[in-house]
Amino acid sequence: MPRTARIAAFAILMVLTGLRPALAVDPLYQPQMQRLVTIMGSLYFLDPMCSHVDRFWRYQAEDLINLDQPDDDRRQRLYGAFNQGYEDYAHTYATCTPAARMALDSLLDEAEALTEEIHSRFAE
Repeated sequence: MPRTARIAAFAILMVLTGLRPALAVDPLYQPQMQRLVTIMGSLYFLDPMCSHVDRFWRYQAEDLINLDQPDDDRRQRLYGAFNQGYEDYAHTYATCTPAARMALDSLLDEAEALTEEIHSRFAE
């Protein structure tokens, strides 16, 4: 390849790579955080239906996400996880059944375990 062609190819490569934004690296606790927010979305649907108590899961999830100070990409993924958790149970249950109560209890247990894990492994 002639020198001018190599330089042109290099210049094109530099322009193309320069136009892409740098991707941020997720924190080590991202999988646990994403699962926790998914669970909070599920609880947002199930809890008022089965316990008739509004524990403000949506606002708690939003506060948790804001405290974490994610970049826009992570923020959107976390919001998407919350919405997915809500939708998964909204498509499964129309009323509070024994299975829905079991799911609610299981999700509360898992959320508690994840919270403890995130705090013990990753808190400063």
